[in-house]
Amino acid sequence: MLGLDNIERVKPGGLELKDRLVAVNRVTKVTKGGRAFGFSAIVVVGNEEGVIGYGLGKSKEVASAIAKAVEDAKKNLVKVPVMNHTIPHQTAARYGGADIFLRPASHGTGLIAGGAVRAVLESAGIHDILSKSKGSSNPHNVVKATFKALLDIRRPEEIARMRGVSLSKVFNG
Repeated sequence: MLGLDNIERVKPGGLELKDRLVAVNRVTKVTKGGRAFGFSAIVVVGNEEGVIGYGLGKSKEVASAIAKAVEDAKKNLVKVPVMNHTIPHQTAARYGGADIFLRPASHGTGLIAGGAVRAVLESAGIHDILSKSKGSSNPHNVVKATFKALLDIRRPEEIARMRGVSLSKVFNG
């Protein structure tokens, strides 16, 4: 998907996945017989408990482009760490021209995100987070940058084990 090594891949079998349409693009190919229209769709699927995936579908009709995108997304499912409906620590990532910044927030803050970032975070089951999208607003790159940021997050248990300290010491210093 994005070439990171700490990715925990997930099989779609038995998961209650919900899909969210991020964007549909109309593309035009000019031929000698006139213009041929096609559609490209990007979709995010998730179980709202930390398992998410994204996919791209292309077709002559919108409905089949979305269906292809959902199938593609189900092939690329990954697990991201979600604690108390937020993320364990802040993270940032860049993909192409899109630059995403994510910061954990206390309970009740809500999902402070827009567009493609919101679709990804809702699918992951994150309810309290602060985000900022800088640079390009191209939905394809924003989705990929958000995924990259979420996959860069390390679990607190993993950090505690690497440092050789207790879990409470990781959070409280």
